[in-house]
Amino acid sequence: MQTEYTNKVLTVSELTYSIKSLLEKNFTFITITGEISNFKHQSSGHMYFSLKDSSSQISVALFRGNAKNLDKIPKDGDEVIVEAEMSVYPPRGNYQLIARKLSYSGKGDLLIKLNELKEKLKNEGLFDKSHKKDLPILPKKIGIVTSPTGSVIQDILNVLKRRFSNFHLILNPVKVQGEGSSLEISKAIDDFNKYNLVDVIIVGRGGGSLEDLWAFNEEVVAKAIFKSKIPIISAVGHETDVSISDFVADVRAPTPSAAAEIVIKEKAQFLDTLKYFETQIVKNISYKLENLKLQLDNFKNQSVFTSPYTILGKQMQMLDDLKNSIDSSIKQKLISQKEILKLIFNQSKSLNPQMKIEDFRNELKEFSKRLNLSCNNNLLIKKERLEKLVDHLKAIDPKNLLKKGYSILFNEKDNSIILSTKDINEDDKILAMVSDGKIYAKVESKK
Repeated sequence: MQTEYTNKVLTVSELTYSIKSLLEKNFTFITITGEISNFKHQSSGHMYFSLKDSSSQISVALFRGNAKNLDKIPKDGDEVIVEAEMSVYPPRGNYQLIARKLSYSGKGDLLIKLNELKEKLKNEGLFDKSHKKDLPILPKKIGIVTSPTGSVIQDILNVLKRRFSNFHLILNPVKVQGEGSSLEISKAIDDFNKYNLVDVIIVGRGGGSLEDLWAFNEEVVAKAIFKSKIPIISAVGHETDVSISDFVADVRAPTPSAAAEIVIKEKAQFLDTLKYFETQIVKNISYKLENLKLQLDNFKNQSVFTSPYTILGKQMQMLDDLKNSIDSSIKQKLISQKEILKLIFNQSKSLNPQMKIEDFRNELKEFSKRLNLSCNNNLLIKKERLEKLVDHLKAIDPKNLLKKGYSILFNEKDNSIILSTKDINEDDKILAMVSDGKIYAKVESKK
């Protein structure tokens, strides 16, 4: 069988890393059982040992992060079941297992059962991403399915209180391990859905052994999570613990505290967005106000606002016209009344009734007084107007303009005013009128 390395001279490192790549790619998840030998527990917290059976052995490394979850420290001779992945350690050129979990004999049946159920539910589509529901952006009510006495509920409350004070939490208390616990958990999930009590559900418990977490590996719990119309976050055990409920749930949280943070994560982002919009709105309003202030200043500077006569001039002129019209009407009325009085007086003279004449005489005197007063007032007003008109005419009198340095040119031939150079020719005689006399001159040239 020919390969790309058949005719190639390899270095030790090239060969080692090629083997490492092939092994690690094809053995990503292994469950293996055997007896521990050559066990070493380093001061760093890492553990190294060999796993053997009657005819073979393989090296195993259990690093501190995964070793901290052990119920007890292993020893030589222990029969264990290890969940691991294949690796190659290049400095020594040997292959080994990197252990993720280690359980002691007696748990083997549970692991087999777990793997069988996991495979079954996977084939039924319970793990498919297409069934995963999105978490609500702003959950008004949060449901919790866990023990009322454990640390889980306290951890969740602490996180929610720290981040948001206005949450509404409903706890459906259940047993999280032991006989009947899986039925209680599944019923709590069903009840939340039946009565539509919450917007999102957190299902979980603290860390423990495989047996302690087994309720969350039961099929009845997996089916209840899958049927739930309310989005569910699974938060079972520590970060390294993985249960079937984690695979079925819409979201898996490494810890209950992390589940609480996930629930309100979208709300926090929403509030940040609102704050951003608030800032933008304030900026836009400030910008609009500045523009409106500029527009207002422009309006204030327009003539219609700087001078009242722009608006009132027309009405004032109409008022003067109306007053003149009234004055004229009154004058005509007075003339008419005088004629009437004269007629009455003549009639009274012809009739010669002494008493009636005397009454008419008194009335005539009174009316004359009023007439004279009215006429005097009108004459006074007319006199003021005439004086203003005279002043205006004086202001525009050409002779007054001459006192300001101006002069008026006349053609001496026909005594006409010269308005343009076209009105005169060379050798024409001209006369310049100034404020205090006349100047005679002759046109030498023009340009």
